[in-house]
Amino acid sequence: MNRQSLYSSIIAAFSIAVLLIIVQVVPAKPLLLLERLFPLGGWIQINIAIIYGALLCYKMQDRKERPKWRTRAWLLFSIVFFGQLLLGILVNPVFLMTGKLHLPVPAVILAGPLYRMEGLFMPILFLSTLLLSGPAWCSQLCYFGAFDAWSAKGKTDKKPFRYHRQLRYSVLFLVIAGAIILRLTGAEGWIATLAGIAVGLIGLLIMLLLSRRYRKMIHCSSYCPIGTLVSFMKYLSPFRVKLNKDCTHCMACLKACKYDALHKENIEKGKIGYTCTYCGDCLSTCKHGGLEYRFLRLRPTTAERLWIIITVVLHTCFLMIARI
Repeated sequence: MNRQSLYSSIIAAFSIAVLLIIVQVVPAKPLLLLERLFPLGGWIQINIAIIYGALLCYKMQDRKERPKWRTRAWLLFSIVFFGQLLLGILVNPVFLMTGKLHLPVPAVILAGPLYRMEGLFMPILFLSTLLLSGPAWCSQLCYFGAFDAWSAKGKTDKKPFRYHRQLRYSVLFLVIAGAIILRLTGAEGWIATLAGIAVGLIGLLIMLLLSRRYRKMIHCSSYCPIGTLVSFMKYLSPFRVKLNKDCTHCMACLKACKYDALHKENIEKGKIGYTCTYCGDCLSTCKHGGLEYRFLRLRPTTAERLWIIITVVLHTCFLMIARI
């Protein structure tokens, strides 16, 4: 067992324990699902989370294994999230966070507060993740994106998606303008809900048609307005992924990038596209060590371990409270 990987797993496990114990002890109403279902269930769930987070952190240290474990964990998160949503609707509201239903479409994180002029919990949570781990929201924390990753599996088309800029900025504008117009016109809640559902359904169609065709996550990198915000706001975090002097321009990394962030023209200039989510999948294909994580003045390997620890801790805590 690699010593550094073991240390990282211990740090992740300790961090998860501290955060979830706070979640278990402080709120008056139980937030952990098992605590709602039976006495001492929350403490059992915390122990499950510690074991899960430590194992995932250890597996994510291996660059070759990281793409597999990242996508597995991400898909698990989405299944748990939407599974509990269905149970909350069909079986018992105890499976919902508040007993009230909110539309589980990423665009609503942006459009919802603009329409309601209230409800800042999700935007604050979203901004917090950007500060802590940069764009990890789009590679392991979003409840919608895992399905886009599943649709895009397979050999990636190396050519850039032709309509990337037109689609991403048009959708961002329409979502913001639509929410403001609905607010100003006093539209009823059911109209706003239908608009949100339409945005979500179009996103699913893009996953099934475009992401599957190009083997790239077109929904996340070119359609989702939250993904568009992440691609620019991620620079609030000190974390970066960069090409270094060891890059030979072999272009092997192109086939690993599902976010359309690696193109021949950019790599020849020593750059990575702004849609990069720091997922690290490309590192597994580079035989020359030409890609690296950076965080202030830390060594690249230390910066990489730190990013993995923070991202796994966030992912695990989100998983344990993955309810609407």
